[in-house]
Amino acid sequence: MSSVAFAFLITVAVGGVLYVFIYPMISGEKRVEQRMKEISADEIQAKRGRKAADAVTSRRQQVEDSLKQLEAKQKNAKNPPIEIRIQQAGLSISKRQFYIFSALAGVVSFVLMMFTSGMGLMLAVPAAIAGGFGIPRWVIGFLKKKRESKFINELPNAIDVIVRGVKAGLPIGDCIRIIANETSEPVKGEFRQIAEGQAVGMSLSDSAAKLYERVPLPEANFFGIVLAIQQQAGGNLSEALGNLSRVLRERKKMSAKIKAMSMEAKASAAIIASLPFAVMALVYLTSPGYIELLWTTPTGRVLMAGSAVWMLMGVMVMRKMINFDF
Repeated sequence: MSSVAFAFLITVAVGGVLYVFIYPMISGEKRVEQRMKEISADEIQAKRGRKAADAVTSRRQQVEDSLKQLEAKQKNAKNPPIEIRIQQAGLSISKRQFYIFSALAGVVSFVLMMFTSGMGLMLAVPAAIAGGFGIPRWVIGFLKKKRESKFINELPNAIDVIVRGVKAGLPIGDCIRIIANETSEPVKGEFRQIAEGQAVGMSLSDSAAKLYERVPLPEANFFGIVLAIQQQAGGNLSEALGNLSRVLRERKKMSAKIKAMSMEAKASAAIIASLPFAVMALVYLTSPGYIELLWTTPTGRVLMAGSAVWMLMGVMVMRKMINFDF
């Protein structure tokens, strides 16, 4: 009996060892467990990939929404009312004062042409219209371009101040206040308005977006777009503004190169446009009776009018050829 029991125990022990080590390999349980682990890992990775893709899609959607809003504001700013134009020119007068000055300019032009030209209403009425509607708006446009030129020259330096401040750990609001106190006009005044907008509860992106309404330049629009995207989608603000500063400086260099390359054509256009008047003046000084036929006879007036039209067309064509938008 003892030998039978001993053989039985040995058989059971060997069978248990075989069951533990051999059976899982034969039955495929290990392969099933390995497959389950792989499937679980693939599902986790897929979920992570979907989450990352959803985050990228959401961020892209936020950026697209920001760009659409800024583009809509940009379209609305193309034809601003007169009070906005006065503000863009850096003037502190009101809309009522502007209309008063325009009326006075029209009256003065009418009186001067009425009593000095000798042609009466034929020249006084067009002069009054030009003095009342053209000259004041031309002055505002001239002051606006001059102010925009100063703003473009100073804006990259202001952005560099923000970049250095953010890298040093300062909040962007403090950087904007530093610009509002330390830089020169008109950047100083515009960033002061951004700081004041934040002080009354406006978000930084909204305050920066209003900058384009006061200074309708692509550079100001770029600045508002960068801040709006960073506020909504996140990201490295110092890097984004550093890239913007570099882009603005490259645009400035490109503008200077274009002006230098087109200066020869502009000089040629100026010489060609002034040459007929110079020749007329010289002929009038030497032979007045010969040149007076152009404005004393009907045929001469027609020839002068046609020549003026052709000259204007030539100047406008040359101007179109040498003006570049970039």
